[in-house]
Amino acid sequence: MIWEQRWHPLREEWVIVAAHRQDRPWVGETLPAGAGAAVPAHDPACSFCPGNTRVSGKRNPPYRGVFVFDNDHPCVGEDAPADLEAPSGLNRNRPATGVARVVCYTPRHDLSLALLAEQQVDELLEMLGAQYAELAGRAGIEHVLVFENRGEVVGVSNPHPHCQIYATNFVFKTIAVEREACRRHFHETGRVLFQDILEAEAQDGRRILFENDSAIAFVPYFARYAYEVFVAPKAAHPSLATLSGAERRDLARVLKRVLVRFDNLWRAPFPYVMPLHQAPADGGDASGFHFHVEFHPPLRRKNLLKYLAGPEIGGGNFLSDTCPEEKAAELRALSDLHYRAAEAAP
Repeated sequence: MIWEQRWHPLREEWVIVAAHRQDRPWVGETLPAGAGAAVPAHDPACSFCPGNTRVSGKRNPPYRGVFVFDNDHPCVGEDAPADLEAPSGLNRNRPATGVARVVCYTPRHDLSLALLAEQQVDELLEMLGAQYAELAGRAGIEHVLVFENRGEVVGVSNPHPHCQIYATNFVFKTIAVEREACRRHFHETGRVLFQDILEAEAQDGRRILFENDSAIAFVPYFARYAYEVFVAPKAAHPSLATLSGAERRDLARVLKRVLVRFDNLWRAPFPYVMPLHQAPADGGDASGFHFHVEFHPPLRRKNLLKYLAGPEIGGGNFLSDTCPEEKAAELRALSDLHYRAAEAAP
């Protein structure tokens, strides 16, 4: 048995690693087994499919590629009331202004990011970079958060392949902490913090999944979730918008390989939360910030969630039930051919 703490330099917190707990007896709740019902290519009841009417009453165009629209149930709004009732004492409030958008990856209801062709993934990344540049340039926008919630276990409300964009008048806390850690490291050492993380991963080698000329995927040394993966350009960029075409295509290739192996792990759609870590747009010092994509999968075993309980919610520190080196080896051993493509082959 090994009890270990590992420092997470981007979040500036310790992660407790107790991998032997993965095999402890479990009589609690598990997720139902099975791949579920077949999914149609077009669902007449889906508000994201081409030609269908959304809850706002607007009808989707017959789109053929990436489709972006303003969220019908936004978490922030450009018309947020400015004359809020002032609370008393320590209580404070302010308007939550901004823009919320939905980005549909494809008109096909039955696909996913893992099942898109590399070119389609590249086109999606190009669109997300353009969205970041446009929204970050707006007055009053301090942060552009792009993320995908995949799977019912993470609370996705519509299974149509899509992600969301929150462009807000505040910086989300995780990114604010990361920016400050990167800024401090850069000014103290003259080095980019994420570059030092990449160098440490290269020296160890066990957690790197794969890489090409300008992009890399790895399970970080300080991973909190069992199958947590970072995907990043090797060169430091503040956001997706500043990648060259070649860098973006390399990133798409690596991203695709990660997604396929996730699904191949248990031959089923793999749930995750995928945030894009991009520099805030508030004009603050983003020295040393390094754009990257993070995957936070909630399952630690097939049909078994990693529950956030006493240590995480009560204590504020993450307890990992698995070893990052072992999980990286599992993912590396999987095929690059998606299991659905293999099943369809003659």
